[in-house]
Amino acid sequence: MTLEEKAAFLSGKGEWESRDLKRLNIPSVFFSDGPHGIRKQAGAGDHLGLNESLPATCFPTAASVANSWDESLGEEIGRALGEEALVQDVNILLGPGLNIKRSPLCGRNFEYFSEDPYLAGKMAASYVKGIQSQGLSACPKHFAVNSQELRRMAMNAVLDERTLREIYLTGFEIAVKEGKAKAIMTSYNEVNGTYANENSHLLQDILRDEWGFDGIVVTDWGGSNDHVKGVEAGSNVEMPNPGLDSAREIVRAVEDGTLLAEAVDARVDELLDAVLYLTEQAKSKKTSFDEKAHHGLARRAAAESAVLLKNEDNILPLPARTKVALIGDFAAKPRYQGAGSSVVNAIHVESMDKIIQNYDLQTVGMARGYIRTGEADAALQKEALDIARNADAVLYCFGLDEISESEGMDRAHMRIPQNQIELLEALVKVNENVIGILSAGSAIEMPWQNSCKAILHGFLSGEAGASAILDLITGKENPSGRLSESYPIRYEDTPAYRYFPSTERTAEYRESIYVGYRYYDTSRVRVQYPFGFGLSYTEFTYSDLKISEKGISLTVENTGKYDGAEVVQLYVGLHNAIVFRPEKELKGFKKVYLKAGESRIVEIPFDDKTFRYWNVKTDQWEIEMGDYDIMAGASVSDIRLRGKLHVEGTTDIYPYNPAQLPYYYTGLVQSIHDDEFRNLLGHGIPSGKWSGEIGPNDAICQMFYAKSALARLVYNRLTAMKKKSEEAGKPDLNILFIYNMPFRGIAKMTGGMVSREMVEGMLSIVNGHFFRGAGRVIGGFFRNRKANKEYEAKLGKKR
Repeated sequence: MTLEEKAAFLSGKGEWESRDLKRLNIPSVFFSDGPHGIRKQAGAGDHLGLNESLPATCFPTAASVANSWDESLGEEIGRALGEEALVQDVNILLGPGLNIKRSPLCGRNFEYFSEDPYLAGKMAASYVKGIQSQGLSACPKHFAVNSQELRRMAMNAVLDERTLREIYLTGFEIAVKEGKAKAIMTSYNEVNGTYANENSHLLQDILRDEWGFDGIVVTDWGGSNDHVKGVEAGSNVEMPNPGLDSAREIVRAVEDGTLLAEAVDARVDELLDAVLYLTEQAKSKKTSFDEKAHHGLARRAAAESAVLLKNEDNILPLPARTKVALIGDFAAKPRYQGAGSSVVNAIHVESMDKIIQNYDLQTVGMARGYIRTGEADAALQKEALDIARNADAVLYCFGLDEISESEGMDRAHMRIPQNQIELLEALVKVNENVIGILSAGSAIEMPWQNSCKAILHGFLSGEAGASAILDLITGKENPSGRLSESYPIRYEDTPAYRYFPSTERTAEYRESIYVGYRYYDTSRVRVQYPFGFGLSYTEFTYSDLKISEKGISLTVENTGKYDGAEVVQLYVGLHNAIVFRPEKELKGFKKVYLKAGESRIVEIPFDDKTFRYWNVKTDQWEIEMGDYDIMAGASVSDIRLRGKLHVEGTTDIYPYNPAQLPYYYTGLVQSIHDDEFRNLLGHGIPSGKWSGEIGPNDAICQMFYAKSALARLVYNRLTAMKKKSEEAGKPDLNILFIYNMPFRGIAKMTGGMVSREMVEGMLSIVNGHFFRGAGRVIGGFFRNRKANKEYEAKLGKKR
């Protein structure tokens, strides 16, 4: 391969394909979104799904399936995703997503598994195993510390090394080491001042050297900042199609000695190995898949993932022939998936109003009851109340609408639209037996919960969610989902409340390791529903805990009247630890299915993550000596059995002075002062203030501050279009992407039409130098077009 061919090979040739090299008979491979269903577009490709994709099974989202705590289910879903991907000629599936739910307000939480890295990692690894069993590559994302959508391509995540390792990287470590992921997607953001895609600490020191990753690293779409630095750090493929400007930069860097040829060769070898492997595997692909079986799997996954939060007077399951009123717009038009690049063109979407006739219930009527986008409608409410009066029970379908959670924007609050709550409060006045059926991909505030006699949370349950919910309501299935994230009473109680999202450019992770239940449990903050919580129609008792150096065993018995499944959770803590730590942390789990009256011995082994912590002084994983609390429970707040185990330590060098970190030692981290955060970081706090002229890594929405009146006009127009889509209740994903995109992204997302030089000209215009900038844009356009033609000629030249 020539240097020009190598450089071009390391960038995409289209929206979804890697670059092929015809002279060398090197084919391209096809990427596709697909965390919970394949999204291969039928026509011209675009990152945000503006063009319709091919039909595919829409499985429950990661936020849903994580509640199953069932790795075997995750692997089954992975196999089905892999099977459908190959049928559609997809080689690399962009998922699963396993970023940590630092705040309930992250707009993309529906696409992520958990607030806990161990649970997220185990579920992600199960998906990866299933996907890759079909002969393609899974691509876990977004590596790393991608916790917000606001200015996601133009923000810097600032955190200490211990928090990085223990909270934000552990899930990826499990996906790589246990799942054997063959690809990784980098995140848009900077991590401690360096973009993730060119962060050698992340990509080389940790991913490749420590974890032994030997696959390919792919940028998120438009996520490359400096391709030369990316290649040097360990990134293989710049996507989608940045044109040949990036390739020319690599050629120049090698020729002037700023980039070693050996680094380019290493990235090319890694990518070439992947392309040849995937091409060979695709030769044995099927031409179809069993749509009915996959729909059935989606139904089972939705049933196993739904969480029964409340069941007053054991109103559920409903007896046969119960007269029910079906109320709520979501009953007719289900909210079954999120919005953004993961949207699936589902093959067969069920709705509760259509399939309720298949169940032994008497439906006295159905009413939408509310407008899902929040507007009041007295006539709809009256219709719903009239029907509810005549029923034994009300099935009320409600939750977050499409605009409430979407890729490209964070949530403004944790509340369900008020018109839905007003209807709920009116319903309970005419019928006390209201069964709330929730649809939402993120945690919500629930001050209205007393209006419901039962609450069944279906999350975003995929195309077969309606059947799954009715299976649970009628007792065909027994709820076994357990919350994979805490449900706080109010947003102000959350650990990152004062720090989320970023302030201008910098997101400061001052809460450190105290994310989710690690904070609530340690700081004694009351929650609505704790991590790991979920009810069943039956009861389980725990007994006979045995603890050894290898793990624990205990007996679990189903003492109720229904067959069902329990999730046994292992937590570990160390009282009066020298190194600050949460009260308890999840270190293992097992889902066990038991018939009524059946008992079974459950074993949960310890592993290399059970007792470790990251020591910033020794710069490695260490174990603190002590008598550890070993706890088995049904949730983080429902510990059934406990014991002690003495564990020897690995070092007497401890990383912290407690006098300098007083609030971290108490877990009261909502108001960490600068001095204490500085002590935790071990260096100064970087400034994230916007100042001076707008640069290539500033977001387009920052044109609010532009010197150019034309730029401010463009900003105002974009903002008006964004607000209009929000008011209509449907996010305009194209506008959201552009709004938060840095200027350098224009050169990465236009297929080679715009070069970096042209972007610099645009910035000159934005910063008030119109004629100078316009000249550079126009001249750059012609220079770029000429250079692209010359480069294409070199690639097509026979040798």
